[in-house]
Amino acid sequence: MNGEQSALAEHTVEHKPTYGIYILVWLVLMTLTGVTVAVAGINFGNITIATALTIAVIKSYLVLTFFMHLKTETATFKIFVAVALLFLLISISLLFSDYSFL
Repeated sequence: MNGEQSALAEHTVEHKPTYGIYILVWLVLMTLTGVTVAVAGINFGNITIATALTIAVIKSYLVLTFFMHLKTETATFKIFVAVALLFLLISISLLFSDYSFL
């Protein structure tokens, strides 16, 4: 190895979550799925959709962070994901601004 490769190897840190972390996140996802099903059966009025969307955002965050390894990615990749999510949010907000709820 030349000097540049050995310097890179010294600064490379393995970020491997343990199986316990994966099982814990999976259990949290299953619990949140159960909460989503329970909330769907209860009529909270206008808050029902907001509650379901909030739980979906939390579940998406957990999947992106742990199962898709976004936690250990570079800042550039995180920015690309944030921009994609921003455009998704803009598209959804434009969709709902055009849709009449009356």
